[in-house]
Amino acid sequence: MKMKNWISAFLFIMIIGLFGCQQRTVIEQHTESAETPERAEQAEQQSESAKQPVAQTEIIPAIAPVINIIDPATDELIHTITPLDLGYEMDITAYIAKIEQLAKELARGVDGKPGYDQRMILDRLDEQGNLIEGNPLILLRESILVERIMEVSATGGTVELPIETTKSGYEPEDVPLLDDVVIASYTTYFNPADKNRNKNIELSATAIDKVIVGKGDHFSFNTVVGPRDEANGYQPAPEIINKKLVMGIGGGICQTSSTLFNAVDQLPVKYIEWHHHSIDIGYVPKGRDATVSYGGLDFRFQNTAAAPFLIKSVYGNNFLTIEITTAEKYVDKFK
Repeated sequence: MKMKNWISAFLFIMIIGLFGCQQRTVIEQHTESAETPERAEQAEQQSESAKQPVAQTEIIPAIAPVINIIDPATDELIHTITPLDLGYEMDITAYIAKIEQLAKELARGVDGKPGYDQRMILDRLDEQGNLIEGNPLILLRESILVERIMEVSATGGTVELPIETTKSGYEPEDVPLLDDVVIASYTTYFNPADKNRNKNIELSATAIDKVIVGKGDHFSFNTVVGPRDEANGYQPAPEIINKKLVMGIGGGICQTSSTLFNAVDQLPVKYIEWHHHSIDIGYVPKGRDATVSYGGLDFRFQNTAAAPFLIKSVYGNNFLTIEITTAEKYVDKFK
């Protein structure tokens, strides 16, 4: 009886052991079947990736747009603008004002530095009738420059200066014909005894003699005559300043400019600058004078006739005559 009970217990223990081994074998087989080659490769790649350093994104700062202003004649860089520094995105009205000021300075000059604008120096004839060439009118168009800068202010870029050059308005073949016909003339008189004053009249009259004024040309008395100083032969003589007669180098040249005014006033001209004396001067009717001073007041006009003319001066013992002549074929253009 005892032997049977022992054998039964032993068999029960063996069955339990076999069941446990079978369960462990099933679990191990299930685990191995889950670890496929694909999963192993993915795991290996993830492991390698974990070892690699993490790439950091480089932050590049934004570059502010820049405008380069170029002289088209020389391709020279003359000025650089950074719009953001001038308040382009903060205050557009103030920015435009700064650009307009820059354009003005480039055109007209600043602090003693000349700008691009240059008055025309008219061509003339020498005593033998040979042509002496002057210089054309040069203008930097300020409004166009401002427009060009504004167009590229957001993106930056290159801007060329809008420079306009105008040559004298006459044809070379007309030069020998310009003294054919007198179309206007005016004469004033002076005291022959006043030698210093008369010398100044003579020098300034010679300076404007045989000057060619083409169609559309601008004439400037101060530009044509130049400085009135001792180096150029001018003498001390009475001149009118603030309604008083005072001594000054070049006194008397206003008689030349006033005589010229009364001659060209008979032609189709447009006055650009014209000033009166502070008191009556006697050698022309009241209100018919044109006072000038070098570096200050000027007498300037534009020839609005569709033809060129020649200024001729005749200096005599007690008189000055200014004649305006042109080619016979152009006479009707001045009527």
